[in-house]
Amino acid sequence: MQRAAPASPKRTQIRYLILAMIFVVTVFNYVDRATLSIAAPAMRKDLGFDAITMGIAFSAFGWAYTVMQIPGGILLDRVGSRVLYGLSLIVWSVFTFLQGNVDLFSSAFLVLFTLRFLMGVAEAPAFPANNRLTVMWFPKHERGLATAIFQSAQYFALAAFTPVMTWTLSRWGWHYIFFVTGAAGIGLGLLWFAVVQEPKKHRHTNAAEIAYIEEGGGMPTIGDVKTPFSWANIKSISANRMMAGIYLGQFCLTSITWFFLTWFPTYLMEAKGMSILKVGLVAAIPPLAGFVGGMVGGVWSDWMIRRGYSLTAARKTPIIIGLFASCSIVVANYVSSVPIVVAVMSLAFFAKGVGNLGWCIVGDVSPKESMGIAGGMFNLFGNLASIVTPIAIGYFVKTTGSFEAALTYVGAVAALGACSYLFIVGKLERLDGGDLSAPPQAPMSSVTGQNQRA
Repeated sequence: MQRAAPASPKRTQIRYLILAMIFVVTVFNYVDRATLSIAAPAMRKDLGFDAITMGIAFSAFGWAYTVMQIPGGILLDRVGSRVLYGLSLIVWSVFTFLQGNVDLFSSAFLVLFTLRFLMGVAEAPAFPANNRLTVMWFPKHERGLATAIFQSAQYFALAAFTPVMTWTLSRWGWHYIFFVTGAAGIGLGLLWFAVVQEPKKHRHTNAAEIAYIEEGGGMPTIGDVKTPFSWANIKSISANRMMAGIYLGQFCLTSITWFFLTWFPTYLMEAKGMSILKVGLVAAIPPLAGFVGGMVGGVWSDWMIRRGYSLTAARKTPIIIGLFASCSIVVANYVSSVPIVVAVMSLAFFAKGVGNLGWCIVGDVSPKESMGIAGGMFNLFGNLASIVTPIAIGYFVKTTGSFEAALTYVGAVAALGACSYLFIVGKLERLDGGDLSAPPQAPMSSVTGQNQRA
């Protein structure tokens, strides 16, 4: 009698634990960024900052965060995601904590600008590390949703913690917004080192899960390759038409995010006359819509891949539709009812969430040997918006006395992003050393109605 073959071991699911940690850390990444926007009205009153001064303070993070993207990507390719991300989390949390003491200095603005700048330096590797970890831990047909989950952390952060931070402000003052979030981030950094590891080094991952990731197009071994820095890689990636279109699209999409991260609470208070406690509740509604939109975009994209649509169609369709729909933010200029304004803002942020698949595309098309650098460049160009948007909106508010021009600017930039994916990006395919500078195929032929096999 022939013996039955032994049953294969059940596949572990550690990738979901890693994704949960990425999500939580990304939540705090955005909470720490948003602390200043919640504290801003009270700080302006206490420290005497005008709108342009506050806009410059908002942008300090963006200057450093943007400039440090390529150095951060280089370090990521050399050091690895686990170590660099964990250290970054602890360091940026320390700088967040210290911002609660800026009023102790006679040059409070200079100290605030410096701390926000240093916080931007420390946070620079975060999203390239998220992307790298997702590519390592998830097969292609699960990566859209995985990316959408960590991308949606930004909306969850604003929705869940804006009421907490406004309550903290009303109860104890703006200083404690920085103290509480900074201390929590330091503790989270210690937890990160205890939980997170690369797939083949994680003690709870079995061979079946690693094989599942590899067979589905994931790259669990990219952490084994330490890529030396090369200016030629940077030049080749940035000169590629597909990548240039992706970078422009991300700048436009990130501009929407930075309006909500910086000026939205002030807009509700100054343009709509809300109290700080009411702002805390109302300002949480659009991010909730953005969170739902992010999930819809990720599920939609992965569903299209499973149905046999090309990678190009599956990734670009939600982005283009989402960016065009985000232009609806301009409607807020033509309505006075606060509930309708909130509904318009929620629709715009929902649509932005649907289109927030840029990091998924970077994971799909970046050279596997230069994942950190490609992600750093993507975040560099995208987060130029963190510099431009706060200052541009501050300028519009000061020179016109209202937010109408500011909202028109945000809507126009969203339309530009959709056009970039329509007419510049072209076919999505992974780059390698041999075809980095090759032009992509015709722009949109694979996005509209074709059901190609990937």
